[in-house]
Amino acid sequence: MRILIVEDEKSLADIIKKGLEEEGYAVDVAYNGEDGLFMAENEPSDLIMLDIMLPVIDGMTILKRIRKTGIKTPVLMLTAKDALMDKVSGLDSGADDYLTKPFLFEELLARIRALLRRNSEVKTSVIEIGGIIIDMATREVKRGGKQILLSPREYALLEYMAINKDMVLSRTSLTEHLYDQDFDLDSNVIDVFINRIRNKIDRGFDKKLILTVRGAGYILKG
Repeated sequence: MRILIVEDEKSLADIIKKGLEEEGYAVDVAYNGEDGLFMAENEPSDLIMLDIMLPVIDGMTILKRIRKTGIKTPVLMLTAKDALMDKVSGLDSGADDYLTKPFLFEELLARIRALLRRNSEVKTSVIEIGGIIIDMATREVKRGGKQILLSPREYALLEYMAINKDMVLSRTSLTEHLYDQDFDLDSNVIDVFINRIRNKIDRGFDKKLILTVRGAGYILKG
């Protein structure tokens, strides 16, 4: 999953970015409202973390503008403000959730998981597809009662495909949602990761879960 952080407090933004990347998320960062608005409108994201007090363009203005243009990406407001009217204004302007600084990183992760589920067909933290069980809260994967060990990036790819099960996902789409804006879209890294995941989740089972759609991409079928 790919997350955009719009936060002018550079040290905080960098800490959040590092923590989220360690959890397997792809993260883009903008340190002012102008860059944040441009990236929100032009770079694909699965979730936007948006501070209210930003230089150049404030977060509330960004939120209103992206909602006006029809962008439905979940938005988690991050702010030091804790006044009730600030929260009401943010939610009324199209925010999906609100987190007041300072916050615990574990709470941030829980809010992110909840928002990503809310924006998909998946409404619980556990996904079951074709005998494979994916727990998005603990990041544990099992098939046939056996735990499958995946790297953070392998897990992120499998989780994204599970959330979008039975949909053909192109290599470009998978790359855009798993890597930040600086990644080379022409790389064959997705094919490499798909092969690694297949070796781990399909080995010893007759039913293969990840299928190649020639000329189109990959699909996870239940």
